[in-house]
Amino acid sequence: MSTSFANLKKSQKTSLDSLVKAAEKLTTRTDNARDQRLWKPEVDKSGNGYAVLRFLPAPKSEDDPWVKIYDHGFQGPGGWYIENSRTTLGAGEKDPLSEHNSMLWNSGIESNKDIARKQKRRLKYYSNILVVKDPANPQNEGKVFLYQYGAKIFEKLKNAMQPEFEDETPVNPFDLWEGANFKLKIRNYEGYRNYDKSEFESASPVDGEDSRLEEIWNSQYSLVEFLDPKNFKSYEELLTRLSRVLGNDTKPDLRVVTAAPETRSAPAVEADSVPWSTDDDDESLSFFKKLADDD
Repeated sequence: MSTSFANLKKSQKTSLDSLVKAAEKLTTRTDNARDQRLWKPEVDKSGNGYAVLRFLPAPKSEDDPWVKIYDHGFQGPGGWYIENSRTTLGAGEKDPLSEHNSMLWNSGIESNKDIARKQKRRLKYYSNILVVKDPANPQNEGKVFLYQYGAKIFEKLKNAMQPEFEDETPVNPFDLWEGANFKLKIRNYEGYRNYDKSEFESASPVDGEDSRLEEIWNSQYSLVEFLDPKNFKSYEELLTRLSRVLGNDTKPDLRVVTAAPETRSAPAVEADSVPWSTDDDDESLSFFKKLADDD
């Protein structure tokens, strides 16, 4: 969908509803370790960090201001497994590690569940941002970057669009004119990065001059390229890699599930629906707790 800057400004009032709907439909990994487009917050020795960001609208000719990626990253007897999950590509896509984790979890054996937890699927989002303030690296200020973030920050974006209380005004955090700066506050809490104190400022334009806003908008990077199938190995390639990492001489049989005697197993879970995910370094086991509560 081609979008002009004039149309972007004209549609700012109606774009919030469409973003809310897109966010409601959502219930990463390309290797960007050396990607100069990617901004990462810097923390001090105590694990604390601070920056002010502005989330930007969808890039030119794209529909959404974010993209989500599933990946896996763990170390096995045969080395590291760091791969994009094919479940990112949509319904019907099979991924061997998701299937393997489902087999382990559905076995009902607690040791298998522990393995599945360590190998769980991770969820990452990418958006374009303008760095407003970066005390650790002031040279980044005023520049457009890609930003990778997790479910906790995405939830704050959703809450800005759909506030919980009636006295709060919905804000489109991706809007150049009526959005709001995001104060990213990072704490080290029980050994993990915590973003709970992060918050949005009051709504304000990014800049008073439309010429500057258009310059920022034109500086954004494509998000849909993260979903290019070339960034994902084939099922067979992933299965071969998984076998090597698990230390198997042959490919694992994903059809076999061994239940422990007299063990009450968890409800069977389809491989593509298992949301094993983390928010950056802050790992959550809420999905597994829900399974236990529902059983």
